[in-house]
Amino acid sequence: MTRAEHAPESGPVVRSRRGSVSLYAVAFALMAVAGIILVVASLGSLNSIGLLWVSAGFSAAAVVAAVASVAAPRR
Repeated sequence: MTRAEHAPESGPVVRSRRGSVSLYAVAFALMAVAGIILVVASLGSLNSIGLLWVSAGFSAAAVVAAVASVAAPRR
C-alpha cells in the first residue's frame, strides 16, 4: 500500500484573504496629492518650506494607508 492510500482526506486549505483595495486606492490618491503639492512647491521656487511639510505629511499618510491596506482583512 502506498502512502497516498492511507492519507486522510482533507478539504481545500482556506486561507484568510488580506488586503483592502479601497484603502490602497486611498493611499495612491494621497501619494498623488503629495506629488502635486511637491510640484506646486517647486514651481514657486521653494520660497516657503510650508508646502514641503504638507507634501511630507501627505506622503506619510499614504504610507500608513498602504500598510493598513495590506494588514486589513478583506470583507
